[in-house]
Amino acid sequence: MEREGGKPAAVVAVVTEPRFTQRYREYLEKQKLLDRRHRVEKMPDGTVALPVLGETLPEQHLHELRDRVAPGSTCTVTQLLDPVPSKKAQGCSPAQRLCLEVSRWVEGRGVMWSAELEADLPRSWQRHGDLLLLSEDCFQAKQWKHLEPELWETVASALGVRRVAKRGRVSPDGARTPAVTLLLGDHGWVEHVDNGIRYKFDVTRCMFSFGNITEKLRVASLPCAGEVLVDLYAGIGYFTLPFLVHAGAAFVHACEWNPHAVAALRKNLDINGVADRCKIHFGDNRKLKLSNIADRVNLGLIPSSEEGWPIACQVLRHDAGGILHIHQNVESYPGKNHQPPGSSEMEKEHWPYPQQMITSHCTNGATRDSRGKRQSAATKPEWQRWAESAETRLATLLQQVHGTPWKTQILHIQPVKSYAPHVDHIVLDLECRPCPLVG
Repeated sequence: MEREGGKPAAVVAVVTEPRFTQRYREYLEKQKLLDRRHRVEKMPDGTVALPVLGETLPEQHLHELRDRVAPGSTCTVTQLLDPVPSKKAQGCSPAQRLCLEVSRWVEGRGVMWSAELEADLPRSWQRHGDLLLLSEDCFQAKQWKHLEPELWETVASALGVRRVAKRGRVSPDGARTPAVTLLLGDHGWVEHVDNGIRYKFDVTRCMFSFGNITEKLRVASLPCAGEVLVDLYAGIGYFTLPFLVHAGAAFVHACEWNPHAVAALRKNLDINGVADRCKIHFGDNRKLKLSNIADRVNLGLIPSSEEGWPIACQVLRHDAGGILHIHQNVESYPGKNHQPPGSSEMEKEHWPYPQQMITSHCTNGATRDSRGKRQSAATKPEWQRWAESAETRLATLLQQVHGTPWKTQILHIQPVKSYAPHVDHIVLDLECRPCPLVG
């Protein structure tokens, strides 16, 4: 496995003279301590280093090697900073290597290896530097409990990391706190680099989605020079940072109510050199005091950012309006009759004839058909229907907030990722402009 930067992770090795190498190897194999993933290496002074599993070799084994296995041998422990993979390891996938090492270790503890245990091993994981983040659907069998905490040392050694964590379901606490348990290691802080941007965060306290990379790359390419942006759900800076670092936004107001995410955001703004162009608003964004300030608003919350729509309308510039980037999970079940937000009888009563109200006030050439220009030919019908209902709803909100009619236009519908079967995470780019005053 590799550590951040593309270099192999350092491994522990026991060093002795060449004539004792075979005796050492036999002993380490018998004790299930020999690391077969890496080659035995010859050191500059002529001694030989045999890679071993784990973060160190316990003193009892060092005594055994010196006193009984090879009396008179020089027996020391070192770290190989650039270990060379063995031929066997080069042809073995990480999942296969994990299965090989864990099964060998389990049997060495007197537990019979079974198909059930093998099926309970992870096939994929997230890696953040020297921390391995396992999914919730692995290591669930009762037998594993009796093998902790040494089990996690074996997993870490097999995959070349120092720390191991396992995630559960996201807590429904409004802050999207991940239910992550640290299994090996003393802290959960990690660093991840996307598109030249450094993100530091605590995996046990903050969410990080690799699936959002396409949207982060997209917003990084938007022409935001000179613009003021409000990020209503900033988190650790997933989109705040691309807008500042690459898109050239003049200033970002970043809203976040998770204190752990705010701590990471402050750190990330600093390490990326953009702290002077961002103000963090800590707390519930529905109570945000800002208004009449934004050229662009990012609403990066799923499954829906609808609670933030009124405040998004409030912060847009009164004179020129701006663009909303609205994230949403949209269902697209085959044969399902999609009913978009705002279509219930209660909502129809609350929002009377919204599209008619928009077009009737946008005179002097400002009117347009409700199916105006679209740049979303490749979208699913469900995405388009949701986008049109959101557009209608927001046009009404804009008129309520500003007291004058506004016109809206769908600029783009961007798929981000598949969130679940038949559920897609998309982003709607909606242009919102105040209607020109009549003569």
